[in-house]
Amino acid sequence: MTAIHLQDLDIYYGESRAVQGVNLDVASGESFALVGESGSGKSTILKAIMGLAPDWTGTIEVDGAARSHGTDRAFSAHCQMVFQDPYSSLHPRKTIDAALAEPLLIHGKPNRDKRVVELLAEVGLDARFRFRFPHQLSGGQRQRVAIARALALEPKLLLLDEPTSALDVSIQAEILNLLKRLRRERGLTYLMVTHNLPVVSFMCDRLAVMRHGKIVETADVATLRSGQFDSAYARDLYRLSEPDQTEQTP
Repeated sequence: MTAIHLQDLDIYYGESRAVQGVNLDVASGESFALVGESGSGKSTILKAIMGLAPDWTGTIEVDGAARSHGTDRAFSAHCQMVFQDPYSSLHPRKTIDAALAEPLLIHGKPNRDKRVVELLAEVGLDARFRFRFPHQLSGGQRQRVAIARALALEPKLLLLDEPTSALDVSIQAEILNLLKRLRRERGLTYLMVTHNLPVVSFMCDRLAVMRHGKIVETADVATLRSGQFDSAYARDLYRLSEPDQTEQTP
């Protein structure tokens, strides 16, 4: 089954076309990466799927259902996004308990206190963190809370926008291992944006290489590990990443 289907997708910011003619299919249960230089349109695609980039043409389907423009409350129970910066994605004046309980309250979920404790446990945090504020947590702990919040409504699809790039290198592997475990245990589908090819090699099954808003190549992770891409741009991207692979691979 196809979890995400994009066809002839163009995304605009005013007069500027940020994404051009993207065609992409992500299978249910797959972990798929969008890679490329900053400004290549990767995060813009995630935002369009979530309804945060409403000016687009073409087709966006999730589990066979066409996405409308704008946000959709029912869709948020099926698909959630984890943002790049845990320092800004959590409200600074809300406790962790309030942040995790909010989606449960909005969607009328029962047993919210119990569920908040369960969510914290799933991401490796104990109940002592419930009534702390974001500034009282480390960057890695904040990102764990952000992941817990994304899981609150039991979605099957997570959109991951550079989920470790704002963290210390020593913490990145912990978060990637957490995401890998959650995918295995929950049968999740991931669409991940990153510029870090070793992360893709560790986390993903396939990847699409983007440049100037277009997909220039789609490949499996075996191709990534060998560096035997078809396009010159993808090969250049691979060569640029080589010096970092030994020290950054989780």
